[in-house]
Formats: sequence, C-alpha cells, structure tokens
Amino acid sequence: MELEDDFDVFDPERLIECPYNKHHRIRACRFPYHLVKCMKSHPEVAKELATCPFNARHLVPQADLSDHVMKCDDKGFIEQDIVHQSCGFQREQTNTASTWQAPPCEEDWDAESVEESDSPFVWGVTNSAINSFQCTFEQKNHLPLRVRAPESFPSAGVSWKS
Repeated sequence: MELEDDFDVFDPERLIECPYNKHHRIRACRFPYHLVKCMKSHPEVAKELATCPFNARHLVPQADLSDHVMKCDDKGFIEQDIVHQSCGFQREQTNTASTWQAPPCEEDWDAESVEESDSPFVWGVTNSAINSFQCTFEQKNHLPLRVRAPESFPSAGVSWKS
C-alpha cells in the first residue's frame, strides 16, 4: 500500500497510496483524514474493504484480511503493549500500600461558622458596622445618583421590593 519503503515509517511527509483510489498519493500525516473523505466518495469500494484490527489505516480486501492479520507489522506493537500492561498490572497488585498522607488541616469551619453567626447579613453593610451599632440602614446599591433600581422584574411583573 505504501509507495516508498525506504523512508522512515514514522516520517509524516512520506507518501501513502489511497486504498480507494490508486491515483491518490497522500502524505502520512494527512492520511487518516483522507481515508474518511475518500470512503464517503467511494462507498462501493468501501464495502469491499476491511479494516485491520491492529491499525485503522490498513484497509485491505475482505478476502485478504486474515492473511494481512497474520503478517501485519503493527501486530507486534499491540502484543508488546498487552505484555507491558499485564506486567504493570502485576506490579500494581504487589505495591498496593500507599505511603501518601494528607497534610494537616489548619482550618476549623465549625468555629468560623459560630463566630460569623453572631451578626446577621445585611446587604451593603459590613459586619463590623452592625456589631458596633454605627450603621445606617439605608439601601446602598452603588448606582449613580440619577440611576435607580427597577421596581419589578420585566418579565414577571412581580415587585421585588416590599
């Protein structure tokens, strides 16, 4: 399927022959995109081709699939991955005890909530002003003098002011 076997297998600029149209020569880095495009353009050829289980870029005639699977170069990579994964799984089972410990926590949320519950929340007024009784309970909306807050929500017609 490939044009030039002398090139590096991992070279993204090497040219690969399209399995759908033998006149198409595609750079390896663009080959997966081209396969999808060409498969849609040639559905009758796509029905006759089978995809290699080891490399989706390998499209061979359905009759030749079993022969291709036996000789596929990518089969070795998959087998190596399976062996490495099974070895890694066995190593993980032997090293199940973790030595990591959580750092000590310096926060006490219960104590903080008790301290804050002494003063009620009032919009536009800080807690220190409420506790020292120096606050004036007027609405502070931080709007310019000529701009006022709306009387109601536009869609509901329900007033949000009491």
